[in-house]
Amino acid sequence: MPIPDYQSLMLPVLQTSSKGEIRIGQVVEELANQLGLTPDERTELLPSGKQTLFSNRVHWAKSYLNKAGLVAITRRGHFKITQRGLDALKSSPSRIDNAFLLQYEEFKQFRERTNTTEDRMDGDVSSLEDQKQTPDEIMREAHRKIEASLAQDLLDRIRNSPSDFFERLIVNLLLNMGYGGSATEAGRALGRSGDNGVDGVIDQDALGLDRVYIQAKRYAAGNTVGAGDIRDFFGSLDRHKAAKGLFVTTSTFSPSAKETADFLSKRIVLIDGEQFARLMIRHNVGCRIEDTIHIRKIDEEFFE
Repeated sequence: MPIPDYQSLMLPVLQTSSKGEIRIGQVVEELANQLGLTPDERTELLPSGKQTLFSNRVHWAKSYLNKAGLVAITRRGHFKITQRGLDALKSSPSRIDNAFLLQYEEFKQFRERTNTTEDRMDGDVSSLEDQKQTPDEIMREAHRKIEASLAQDLLDRIRNSPSDFFERLIVNLLLNMGYGGSATEAGRALGRSGDNGVDGVIDQDALGLDRVYIQAKRYAAGNTVGAGDIRDFFGSLDRHKAAKGLFVTTSTFSPSAKETADFLSKRIVLIDGEQFARLMIRHNVGCRIEDTIHIRKIDEEFFE
């Protein structure tokens, strides 16, 4: 039988997790047995050669169920059904797919953030007749969606981590961006939580000719940083006789906070959660490159 697409696997994945915490690898094995997949279907690989096609689709099904709050990640490689997931199963749905998940506000917001229309994970050729984008545009849009999903996952992990982890993460990111010289030299940036309103300080350059003072706010989504927080940080910079500050949050800044930062006499750069996650991806902090796609075009000089 053809390997089911990831939406068709959502209900089986949810049902398999209904007994409690389970390892994703176990779900892949159980569903492969349940569906009667042949050895060739079980071992069919993605073009990258790093994961089987069936395992990849099971992972995506689990990921989307998680975005809708039907399952929760418990630890590395493990997840469990939530009360919402149990309630969904009690309604005896014949199918769970993206349209079904849109009834949940979290999933609706996730789809809006990633600007997803209709995922075609199985590469259905018949759909190409209605496809208005060029293959090049489709590929780049797919890449953007993957990174948007990754950024959201990174933010979720950070928000569930201790506050001191977030402070260390900011320093690690700045080091990867070329600030502070070495990790040893940047070490004094750690453990300063509550130090007169400053969470850290890092050299702007390897010689330490200038410093950047850091304020970190690990806030949940919707908990906006206001103008008062910016003014408090400004006062802290003044006490340290500092000219530059970096205010980083896992949430967002209110319009008044942004306006306040623009009009203050000291340079204060604001980095919200979305921008912070994009910087992490760009500088390979907390994530890694899984595959590389090379795009080739005609070498005009070769044919001249």
